[in-house]
Amino acid sequence: MPREISIDGMFMPSLLPVFVAIALLYWLIDTLLGRFGFYSHVWHPALFRLSLFVCLFGLAAGIAYQ
Repeated sequence: MPREISIDGMFMPSLLPVFVAIALLYWLIDTLLGRFGFYSHVWHPALFRLSLFVCLFGLAAGIAYQ
């Protein structure tokens, strides 16, 4: 995978589409977890949300650059 992609003559990091896709997936997972009351069982919901996003993005970036 190239390190940069050209969008209308402007160079963007190649992880930008991965970031956007993971942000949408994270939003869906976060909404579902909140709706089912999962966050009432978590010690620190904000820390859990951050670590969930980092894990999802790291996994996707690792797969994309493998």
